[in-house]
This record gives sequence, C-alpha cells and structure tokens, in this order.
Amino acid sequence: MHTKVELGLEPEPEPEPETKPARPPPAPRPRKTLRERFLHSLPPYTGPYPVGYMEVELPAREPRPFSHIKRNDEYALKLDTVLFSVFYPCELGLSPQENKKENQTRKWTRNEQPRVLWLPKPRGSTCRGYAKFFSIPHLPVQTYIALTTMFTKLPAYHNANLSARWPTAAEGGSSKSTLDHDAAQKAGENDRNVKPKFPVIMFSHGLGGSRTLCSSVCGELASFGFVVVAIEHRDGSGARTYVNKTGRSPDLEDQDLDRTTAREPRTGKIKLPRRRQKTSEIKPNYMVDYLFPKDNAFDTYPNNDRGIDTELRAAQIEMRIAETEEAYYALGLINSGKGDQLDAQNLRKKGNVGSSSKGLAGIDWREWTGRLYLENVTIMGHSFGGATTIQALRLEKLTWISQGILLDPWGLGAPDSTDKSRIRKPILSVGSEAFMFWKENFDCVAQICREARDAGALSWMTTIRGSTHLSMTDFAVLYPKWMSLLIKTIVNPKRANHLTTRSALEFLKITLPLQQTRFRLPESWADERLLNIPSSETKVLFDHQPDDKWTAVRLKIPNEFSLRLRWYWKWRGKDADVPKDAAGKPLRGLLNWGVGKEMWVHLSPDQADVERYIEGNG
Repeated sequence: MHTKVELGLEPEPEPEPETKPARPPPAPRPRKTLRERFLHSLPPYTGPYPVGYMEVELPAREPRPFSHIKRNDEYALKLDTVLFSVFYPCELGLSPQENKKENQTRKWTRNEQPRVLWLPKPRGSTCRGYAKFFSIPHLPVQTYIALTTMFTKLPAYHNANLSARWPTAAEGGSSKSTLDHDAAQKAGENDRNVKPKFPVIMFSHGLGGSRTLCSSVCGELASFGFVVVAIEHRDGSGARTYVNKTGRSPDLEDQDLDRTTAREPRTGKIKLPRRRQKTSEIKPNYMVDYLFPKDNAFDTYPNNDRGIDTELRAAQIEMRIAETEEAYYALGLINSGKGDQLDAQNLRKKGNVGSSSKGLAGIDWREWTGRLYLENVTIMGHSFGGATTIQALRLEKLTWISQGILLDPWGLGAPDSTDKSRIRKPILSVGSEAFMFWKENFDCVAQICREARDAGALSWMTTIRGSTHLSMTDFAVLYPKWMSLLIKTIVNPKRANHLTTRSALEFLKITLPLQQTRFRLPESWADERLLNIPSSETKVLFDHQPDDKWTAVRLKIPNEFSLRLRWYWKWRGKDADVPKDAAGKPLRGLLNWGVGKEMWVHLSPDQADVERYIEGNG
C-alpha cells in the first residue's frame, strides 16, 4: 500500500491538539504586610473573585438550654445568641481591565479595603483557650502564637461590597463574561443586566475549632462564587468563645435558679443571688470554654475504653443544628431586603467583647437583596462538624439542605440512624490518611456513605494520601514544619487544601441545580476529575500506618531521616511529577505520588448514575 506522499498527494493536516478552555484569572492578591513576608501567613485564594468577610452575632429567636447537663449548677449548653462569619465574593471597585492589570503588577493603593485578623478577639484569651483545650501551660502557647500568627490576616476584605459582576475569561485579555447564556435563558433571565446570585454553604467546625480555623477552605470556595457561612458553635466544642448579651438577660430564664430578688437595706439596689453577682448579671457577656465530658475527658480517643459520651455529643449536635437554623434565618433577612434590621441587632460591634470597631459599617445591604440561593443549600463540616453534617442530612425538617460534604468526619460522634432518619441526599466524604487507619471510624463513615447510596443518592468516599486530621485546617498551612515533624504529615499542606476544595467543587458541579452553576464550568471551576476514579481501581497502601497508640493522631514515615535529607537537598524527582499552585510554584511534600495519584477513592457511584442525576438536574 502506497502512502499519500509516495502518490504525490498532499498529506492530510494533523488534527490540532485539543486545548483546554482558559480559566478566568485569579482575583488580585492582597498586599503582604511586612510581618507576612517573614512570619506565618495564609496563602491567597485562587478563584476569580476577591473575598469579602463580615462577622455577625444575633440574639436567638428562642433562647433555650439543650439537655439537662450542668456545670457549676448551670446548664452547660444554652443558646442565647448565634455567631457566624460570612465569606463571600466581593467587589473591589475595579474594572476588568484594572483587575487584570492589578493581577499582573500586584500593586495596590494605600486606601485598599482593610483585612481581617485570623485569630479571634480577644486574642490573648483565645490563646489561653487553646492551651486549656490541649491541656498545656498557657504562657508558652500565648508567647509562641504572639510571635508567629497573632497578627496574621486573612486574604479577605472586611465588610467589602458583594460582587455585582461575573468573573471574566482570560481569552486574549478580553473581559468576556463567563456566564453560560443557555443556562441564563433557561433561568428566564436577561444575562446582559442580571447580577449573579450565589449558592450558599453552611460550615461547621470541629472540636477545638472556631469560625476562622478553616478559613482557607471557606475563603477558597467563596473565591469561586459561593457564600460560605462559618458558624462558631457555643456548645462547648470550641476552644474558647464569648457570648455577648442583649441587655435583657434572656439566659436567666434558661437557668433552673432561684430568681427571687431583695433590696439592699441602705442603698435600695436590687440584690441578686450571690452566684449571679459574680457572673453574667454583672458582665455584659460570658465565656464558653471547651466542655470536657465528665469522668471521661478523652472520649474522642480511638483507644478509650469508656467509649464516647453519647449524651453530651448528641446534645451538642442538637444545639449545633439549632445554631445553623438561626444562621440560615439571618440569611433570609439579608436576602429579603432586611439587612438593616440584622445590622441593628448585631452584637459584634464596637464596645462588645471580641468585636471589631467597624461592626458591619460600610456594607450596602441593598446589594444583597435577592442575591442568595436559599434553596439547595450545602452543609459542610470538619471532624465533629462532619458528624453535625451527617445528622443535618438525616433530618427531614431541614428541607433547604440538599447535599453535604464531610471533611475527615468523626463518624462515631454522630447519632445512629433510624428508619425515619436516614440520609437520602448526595454526600461527599474527603478523609485523611491518618483517620483512614482508625478502623472503627472508617467503617462507620463508609456505612454512612453506603446509607446514602442505598437510598438512591450519589455518594463518594475519598482519602487524601499523606494527610492528617489537621490537614484541612489553617493550622496545617500556618505551621507546616510542626505538622510534618510532630504529626508526620507527608502531603504539602497547600496541596491538601487544593485537593479538598477541588473535590468539593467537582461534587457541587454535579449536585447543584443548573441555575446555581451558571458559570461556564470548564473555565471557572477547575475540573481535575478527582471524583472520576472508579473505586475498583483504588489500591490502598498501608506503608504509613502508625502504631496503635498513635492511631488517628499521626502517620508513620519509614526511613524518615533519609527521606527528610533528600527532601532538604531537593532530591525529589522531576518537576513534571510535582503539582504546582496557581502561580506555578511546585507544591512538594515529603513524598510526591504525581498528579492524579494523590487520592484514594473508596466508594463512588457508577458513571451512569451520575449522568442520570445530572440529566434530572437539568
């Protein structure tokens, strides 16, 4: 057979390689302070939106206690107010051309929007709360944090305006909108004039956490067009938090106390019960520290013979869900044009403990009216927040929640399912390798994912290789050397954060309705096909399984000294096998498995089920 060249014919041109659509450029990065150049700092978010931040504390609509559990003769779990932070796509007042220029030059003006401190106020007291949580002296903890992260700021802007623009595509420097026109037409909206509406994620922290402890995850998702509400739970699961009072002392009604009063004979002033005089009736606030289970302080430990304090944990989850409902109600006020009413009730304002002097000043509430999707809300949580997410997905009354994301969940901490309370909504679990070796918890989470699958819902269960329990928190990013040396974390912490958020984006791209994802997805949301790996192709390795006493706490690193020596001298293989960040900088861990081999998929739906679900979603 003769070729076309031998016959004197021009050969057919080779097909051009398929090019990936260009993603919108990342939003301009905040200017680094002098401290951030030399000390610990958080990485900038990589999505096409800058991120705004506001902090809200509101009186509960129905102040009440949860459970009969008491400490010092008072109810230990009581709901007086709800405190949450909101991470959202914001507007910096730059045109697309200016935005592009800022992104290239990284130059900023002096009057840029103020940023937010990472460590909650009052910072010294928060440090002492962490020391108490870890059962170590507070002075070294407070000193070390003061020298490293006490003045670290989030790459988010305080009280910035909600963005009114769609992200712009990076196609020849054009400012072309990435709005999906077909989707806009199906939604019945004029895409030339419409302002974007944003999907909502409710985030629940784990034991010892706070509203900013997972800011890297929350802010990253917000930079891709989500409004993320990070709740600070007052159920005794955080290291330390402060509750501001409204002036009418609603918590007094929650206590089983002698509320009789008498008057001082000389002054005529009302005399309160002695214990009340020392506590909340004198102070306009009260402090909530971590609540250790009575006679079973370490009920979270894998090898604890006494097991879990199910009464306390169930009551805490009940209160956490109530706080989530309160935060959702607040979003309804904002979305319905009643932001001024929320502003007037806000207790995080100048003069109150833990508050910024700005409060909510500068926010244009009119821009928030009708801008949130308050149906098909996602609930997401880390550790005990994952247990909270599990229970929220099971409750039929939370009809506005349509899917859930578990970040290294403490599955054993969730109440058992019943015939009436089972998960029937899509679920994604992203776990750590350290928790994977905790067999009881792993089997429990696997059963929870199968519970959703058996009900006909999409379900994924994955593990990030070389990660530990704190790899999904800001501690891993701020203290990577300690995480590596003490906890034996192997994966690069920034890469672990990237894999976590990208898995969540891929999951939400599938499960959210079309009108909530009206971006041109290949451009706006990176799709690394992390969830496309069939579970049948996953081969789990046990090279890093620790001894029993370190189960769920840290990993084991064989030949650790020589491995660290090679890492130090950069004997880490070719850069082609090493993942890179948005700026092209390699994200090397102690070990690098190569892009596409960094996660194990233990459970995944069939591709036919995924396509059927997407088709049913429009």
